[in-house]
Amino acid sequence: MTPTSARLLVTLGVVSAVAGWVVADMVDRIAGRSVPVPWTAPATLVILAVALVFWAFGTRRRLREGRVDPFVAARTAALAMAASRTGAMATGVYAGFLVWFVGQWWIEAARQRGLASLVAVVAGLLVVAAALWLERICRITTDSDDDDDGSSDADSAADWGHPRVG
Repeated sequence: MTPTSARLLVTLGVVSAVAGWVVADMVDRIAGRSVPVPWTAPATLVILAVALVFWAFGTRRRLREGRVDPFVAARTAALAMAASRTGAMATGVYAGFLVWFVGQWWIEAARQRGLASLVAVVAGLLVVAAALWLERICRITTDSDDDDDGSSDADSAADWGHPRVG
């Protein structure tokens, strides 16, 4: 697995922001009302970010003690990659909603939904940050550039699945 790239996360965020703006505009045009943004949306993202942070602390501690199966570390890294992508998409969608609501800021309901969208954007960024940290904790170590047989330690570490303590 290759580490999550910032370019991918930014692309997902931008595409999701455009989609969020389009959805908000379509709901307004078709249904005649603004898209609902409940306060449970940012709350859920904050809970996910906190859970990822606790998972990262626990994983880091277990890795330092040598008590983590390499397959568990790989699965944790895959979960972190999925969470970073999910966080980027959620951030983008709520950013699109926020941009749409800013255009109607004088309306109280739009202002309230815009504030909820703003908090969701911040919470989504927290999810991305926590997920990237968890992914970094589970990376493979490299001790030196080459082994005696010419293969790199990254290749042999990846073959054996030895996780790095981050």
